[in-house]
Amino acid sequence: MRKLFFSELTCKETKLHSAPHSWLPLEKGKLSEFSDHSNFSIESLMKMPESEVLPHFKPVDYVDILAQIHEELESCPPDEKSCLYLLQFQVFRGLGEAKLSRRSLQSAWEKASTIHEKVTFGAWLKYEKKGEEPISDLLSSCGKCSQEFKLLDFVSQISTESYEMSYDDESDVFWGSPVVHLRITDDMIACDRRKLAALSTPLYAMLNGGFRESHLEVIDMSQNGISPIGMRAIGKFSLSGRLPYLSADVILEMLDFANKFCCNGLKDACERKLASFICSRQDAIDFMECALELGCSILAAACLQVLLNELPECLNDEQVVRIFCSASKQRRSTMVGNASFSLYCLLSEVSMSTDATSDVTVAFLEKLVESASDSRQKQLALHQLACTRLLRKDYTEAERLFNAAFTAGHLYSVVGLARLSSTRGNTHFSLKLLDSVMSSRRPLGWMYQERALYLEGDNKLENLNKATELDPTLTYPYMFRAASLMKRQSVEAALMEVNRILGFKLVLECLELRFCCYLALEDYRAALCDVQAILTLAPDYRMIGGRVAAKQLRMLVMENVEQWTTADCWMQLYDRWSSVDDIGSLSVIYQMLESDAAKGVLYFRQSLLLLRLNCPEAAMRSLQLARVHAASQHEQLVYEGWILYDTGHCEEGLQKAESSIAIQRSFEAFFLKAYALADSSLDPSTSATVVSLLEDALRCPSDRLRKGQALNNLGSVYVDCGKLDLAAECYINALKIGHTRAHQGLARVHYLRNNRTGAYEEMTKLIEKARSNASAYEKRSEYCDRELTKADLQMVTKLDPLRVYPYRYRAAVLMDNHKEKEAIAELTRAIAFKADLNLLHLRAAFHEHVGDISSALRDCRAALSVDPNHQEMLELHHRVNSQEP
Repeated sequence: MRKLFFSELTCKETKLHSAPHSWLPLEKGKLSEFSDHSNFSIESLMKMPESEVLPHFKPVDYVDILAQIHEELESCPPDEKSCLYLLQFQVFRGLGEAKLSRRSLQSAWEKASTIHEKVTFGAWLKYEKKGEEPISDLLSSCGKCSQEFKLLDFVSQISTESYEMSYDDESDVFWGSPVVHLRITDDMIACDRRKLAALSTPLYAMLNGGFRESHLEVIDMSQNGISPIGMRAIGKFSLSGRLPYLSADVILEMLDFANKFCCNGLKDACERKLASFICSRQDAIDFMECALELGCSILAAACLQVLLNELPECLNDEQVVRIFCSASKQRRSTMVGNASFSLYCLLSEVSMSTDATSDVTVAFLEKLVESASDSRQKQLALHQLACTRLLRKDYTEAERLFNAAFTAGHLYSVVGLARLSSTRGNTHFSLKLLDSVMSSRRPLGWMYQERALYLEGDNKLENLNKATELDPTLTYPYMFRAASLMKRQSVEAALMEVNRILGFKLVLECLELRFCCYLALEDYRAALCDVQAILTLAPDYRMIGGRVAAKQLRMLVMENVEQWTTADCWMQLYDRWSSVDDIGSLSVIYQMLESDAAKGVLYFRQSLLLLRLNCPEAAMRSLQLARVHAASQHEQLVYEGWILYDTGHCEEGLQKAESSIAIQRSFEAFFLKAYALADSSLDPSTSATVVSLLEDALRCPSDRLRKGQALNNLGSVYVDCGKLDLAAECYINALKIGHTRAHQGLARVHYLRNNRTGAYEEMTKLIEKARSNASAYEKRSEYCDRELTKADLQMVTKLDPLRVYPYRYRAAVLMDNHKEKEAIAELTRAIAFKADLNLLHLRAAFHEHVGDISSALRDCRAALSVDPNHQEMLELHHRVNSQEP
C-alpha cells in the first residue's frame, strides 16, 4: 500500500488538516499530499462549529408538560384534542423521539374534529412518511387502504344529501302569486315562490315580506351577476335540494348568488360541487382565491388539501406561497378554520427543512406567531422565529423574539440570548444568563454544554464533562473532546472518545470525525469503512463543511487500499457479521453493491443492519431498493412482506410470504412467514407451526449468515416450548457457522438447566467476540452475583447509556435497601434524557410507595403519553388517581 495518501497537487502543496470540517483543501478533485501526520496543522479542528440552537419546543421539565397534556386530554372537549396532540408531538420532537412524535401526529389526525384539521394533519402525516407511498400501494394489493395517504372526498355527500330549506313551513301565508318569474335580460325563469323563498332569510323577506317584490309576478334579476342557466339551476335546487351537472363557471355564478343572498344550503352544495373540479395545483390556486373572497370554507379546504398534498414541492410556486403568506386573519379562518396554528406549524417545518433562512420561512413563522393562542404555542412560535432570525444574522429582532419566548416560559431560549450576547463580545453576560437559569432549577446537560462555549481550558472541559454526565446523548461534547485530543497529537485517544458515542448513537458528523482520525493514523481501510457507512446512511452527504461530496473522498481513499474481489467481500462480510460489527458490515455491503452481485439480497441485508443500528428510515429505503432490485417475483414478494411487517401490517406481510411460497419455496419466504407468525399470535399452538416453517426454511438454499439466524430463532422457539436439548442443538449449530449471537441463547439454556456458571461463561464468550457488546454485558448480569451484576450493568451504562434496564436495576436495589431518595434520583437521572415508559412507571411506583401521590400521578400521566395502552400503567394510574386528595 502506498505511503502517500494523495498525489501531489498541480499547484502549491498544502498539508492535510485532521479536522472534521475543513481539514482538507480541495482543488480540481485532488487532495493534498499526506506526508507526515505528526506535523498536521489542525487549527481548524478547534474552530469546529458550535452546537446548534435547536428550533424545537424544549421544556425544561418535559415530564411535567406531558402530564399536563394527558390531564387536559382526559377532560377537554373533542375539538381541542388535535391541538393537544400537536403539542405532544412537539415535545417528543424536541426530545428526538421520532417514533413517539409520529404516533402523536397520527393521534392528532385521528382526533381531528373538522375538515380543516383532517386535511392539515393528513398532509403532515404524508409529508412525514415521504418515501413510504409504496406502502399504500402494497396495502391496496392486499385489499387494505392506508387512510392518511387518501384524499378526503368533499363531494361524497352530493348525490345522497338533500339540503334542508331555511323556511319551508306550509302554514306560512304567501300573498303573491305561487309562481314568480325572474327576468334576466331577455330570459324569463319560472320559480316556485315558496321554495325559492325558503333558500334564505333575505329571499324570504324579498318574496314574502314588506318589499315590493313580494307582490310582483316578474322580478328583474339582471343586475345580480347570474346567468339564465344559473338561475334555472337555482330554481331546480330550491325544489329538490340537488344540483344538476353544470360547468364550473355556472357553479361559480350560483355560489356568488348564494353568498349575496345568504343561501347557506345552496352555498354549501356549490362549494362541494366546485371541489370536484379541482384536479391540479393551478385549479386549487384559482379556486382558492374565489373561496377566500366569498368566505367558502369547504371549497377552501378542498383547495388546501390539493396544495398540501404536494408538499414540499408546492412551496416553490410563488402563487402558493402568496396565498399562505398574505392571508389575513379572516381569510385564514376561511381557509383553515380554527386550525391556523396547526397549518402554519406544518408549513414552517417544511420550509425550515428546505431553507431555514429563506424569506418564505420567516413569513410562515410570523403567521405562526400570529396564530398562537396560548402560552405554550407562543413559546414554540416565538422560539422558532427567533432561531431563523439568528441564522439570518438579524440579531436585534432575534434577541427580541428569544426574550419574548423566554419570558413566556421557554427557558431553552436562553441559549439564543447567550449566543447573541457572545456574538457582541460579552461572554460574561452569556455566563450570567445561564448561571441565573441553572441556579433556579435542577441543571440539565444542555445548560452545561452551552455554558462551556463561553469558557476556556479546563473549565470548558469540566462543563462539557458535566454535560455528558447529565445527558450522554449530546454530540458536541464528544466531538470537542476528540478535537482537543487531536490538537495534542493524541489521535488514538481522540479515536476512543469518538467511539464512545458511536457505540450507541450513529451520528454522521461523528463518523466523519472518526474518518479523520483514521486518516491521521494512516489506517485507510478503516477510513474507507466509515465513509462507506456514511454514504449508506446519506448517499448525498457532503464532508469538510459541506465542500466535498463524500463519494469523492471515498474514491480518493480507495486508491490507497487493496481492492477486494467478490469472494473477499463475502468473507469480510461473514467476519464482520460474526463479530457483530454492524458498521463494518454496512461498509462491505456498500462496496459489494458496486459489483454485479444480486443487489436485491444485498439491499435486504443492508436493511437488517440499519434496523439494528436504529436507523429505521434508512432501513426502509434499503428495503424498498431490495424490492426494486429483486431478481424474481417470489423474491420481490418477500421484500414487500417485510416492508409491510416493518410498518405494522403483520397480517398483510404474512399474505405476501404465502404468495411467495406459492410461487417458489425459498428460505426467505419461510423465514418471513415464521417470523411474522411468531410475533403476531399469542396462541401456544402456533409454536409448532413456527418450528415447521423454520425447518422448511433451513431445508432451502441460503448462505450461512441467514441460516445462522434461522437456527437461532428456532432455538428460541424450542426454549419457549421447554425443549432445551433441541434448543441447545440449534444454538450450537448456529455457532458452528459463525452466528455469534447464538451464545446468548445457549447461555439461556444453561441457566434454565440451573447452570449459572455455564451461562455466565457463554455470555463472556459473546462479550469477547462482539464488537458491539453492551447488550451482552446486560444479559450476562442476569447470571452472576450482585456485585458482578452491578459491575456488568455499570459497564452497560458506560457503553450504551440509553439502555434503561441498568438504571431500573440500580434503583430497585437502592429501594430494597430503603434508600428511597437515592432510588428515585437514579431513575430521574435517566429520565432527564430518555422518555421511557419503564423508567416512568417505576418512578411512579416509588413515588406512590413514599406517599408522594402528586408526583406519582404526574409520572403516570407522562408514561401514558408514551404508551396510552399499557395495561399495568393504566392500573397504576387508576389506583394513584383514586388516592389524590
